[in-house]
Amino acid sequence: MNGVLVVAELKGQEVRGASREAVSAARGVAASLGGPVHVAICGGPGVGAIAAGLGEQGASVVRALESPELGSYHGSAYAASLADMIRDHGYEVVILSATAQGRDLAPRLAARLQVPLMTDGTGLDVSGGDLVVTRPVYAGKALARVRSEGSPALVSLRPNAFPISDAQADPSVEVTSPEAHAEWARYRTGAFEASAGAAVDVSEASIIVSGGRGMKGPEHWGVLEDLRDALAGSGGSVALGASRAVVDAGWRPHGEQVGQTGKTVAPKLYFALGISGAIQHLAGMKTAQVIVAVNKDADAPIFGVADYGIVGDVFEVVPALASEIRALTGA
Repeated sequence: MNGVLVVAELKGQEVRGASREAVSAARGVAASLGGPVHVAICGGPGVGAIAAGLGEQGASVVRALESPELGSYHGSAYAASLADMIRDHGYEVVILSATAQGRDLAPRLAARLQVPLMTDGTGLDVSGGDLVVTRPVYAGKALARVRSEGSPALVSLRPNAFPISDAQADPSVEVTSPEAHAEWARYRTGAFEASAGAAVDVSEASIIVSGGRGMKGPEHWGVLEDLRDALAGSGGSVALGASRAVVDAGWRPHGEQVGQTGKTVAPKLYFALGISGAIQHLAGMKTAQVIVAVNKDADAPIFGVADYGIVGDVFEVVPALASEIRALTGA
């Protein structure tokens, strides 16, 4: 067994949380198959030293593909460099995160390796020496168990579907400079511009205050912002979220959308306010540790997954809730 390889990525100068989740998930697979967990990362000079932090999740080797031309994400260049390295070392399992970058990179890598791609995994196990991936289908109404007939088994994991767990290791960092391919010059990344809006990304927040059509219009979002500000005194990172209907109506930016066509979240605390709970929305947030729902419709599907439910008017319940939270936290 040549080990399990996790393709990591950075956000700025830090390893993405989704990559830490992937390494944590890979440990169980590697233990079942009897091999180590290695990490590959592409980037500019010094990226290997940053990725060495994944030793905290149990990576034993970091293979850094460093080049000035790889300093910004380049799908073709990353895929070509990684495919060469994977072939050279004979990995049997390769894991990526289904982030925006991962969803672009994974199919490119699958095409170069000429293997199937198992996408959006929410569970991993080994059966008969083969990797078996659990993934949601039909908007989360059912779960499929899939195994690949190709080698290496290539899979992308849904962010926030796996816990980050620690297993201290001191990884060796092996730096190589991949040979440039002619296609690298086909396009070049000019710059990255941060999106406007909340400082906390909804996919990374520990508390989310999410609103739906029951808020009746964008002019009423101040009610949710007041609750968010009250919760900020609890010590966790707090973000605003929204249902697809709200985003489609133009009330809130797409970056706040939670659900099948938005972002998958797994916060410690999720407030579903004025959200009925369509299956597409539930697919993106039902793994939250605690769900609090407020809706006037006692038969709303959201109450089927909520830990705490209040049948009432959000414009009466939410301000009272914010007031009580401030009284408790002193915010």
